[in-house]
Amino acid sequence: MEALVTTEWLASELGASDLRIVDATYLAADAGRDAAAEYEAAHIPGAVFMNLAELRDTDTDLPMMLPSAEKFASRMQSLGLGDGSRIVLYDSSPWHTSARAWWMLRTFGAHDVAILDGGLAKWQAEGRETASGKEQLRHRHFTVWADDKGVRTLEQMKANIDTGAEQVLDARSKARFTGEEPDPRPATHAGHIPGSRNLPYDRIFNEDGTWKQGDALRTAFEGTGIDVDKPIALTCGSGITASTLAFGLHLLGKDAALYDGSWSEWGADRSTPKAMGAA
Repeated sequence: MEALVTTEWLASELGASDLRIVDATYLAADAGRDAAAEYEAAHIPGAVFMNLAELRDTDTDLPMMLPSAEKFASRMQSLGLGDGSRIVLYDSSPWHTSARAWWMLRTFGAHDVAILDGGLAKWQAEGRETASGKEQLRHRHFTVWADDKGVRTLEQMKANIDTGAEQVLDARSKARFTGEEPDPRPATHAGHIPGSRNLPYDRIFNEDGTWKQGDALRTAFEGTGIDVDKPIALTCGSGITASTLAFGLHLLGKDAALYDGSWSEWGADRSTPKAMGAA
């Protein structure tokens, strides 16, 4: 299974015994939408709902930190996702949150994971079948395992300011990155991590919501001054849209680390340096 699959491919695979389809839509509390309710109203047949709002570390004030490996494995088992599953993720979020689910699954040991190109919008636009209500899948064993080599902490990012061992790429909007627009979180400074570059996450998508690929995707990254062949650490507001950049780099055959605390942590920490203006 490719990392990015088409609606045609998924339609042909529906009903396969090892295939698990997951709606990973996450929406902000003030979005005026209810992701769970939308899932129950219409989802790809067989899909289960992964509640990213709850699939996080609830012992921290930071919004979207990774949960423990045990919590993650337990939630995956209850969704019917387990060892040996081929998992296809989709969403209907403006932030393309299936990429966050993809990054989490890979961090916690799932390897056969893909994203549906164009998501639910493309599936429905093509007149394909949807189901309503909830899907019931039997529990499957998901091995408790975690690999933090692709996760960056506050201390590691502070150290990187001095070493420059990794390029830092920020997925937030230009206005948030430069500090022209204040951060929406209370007591959080505006600006960006010194030395970082900016690639707003929406720049790696086509107008129809599908992912850019090949030269167009590479150009988006390299246009920021980033060398995709050298180590990269990704950041954003809370670790969600940085995941889209991680998946984009994966499509180019590159692995990147992700700073999970992102600006929610860096911007609120008085000990961290902040830069303003363009990179």
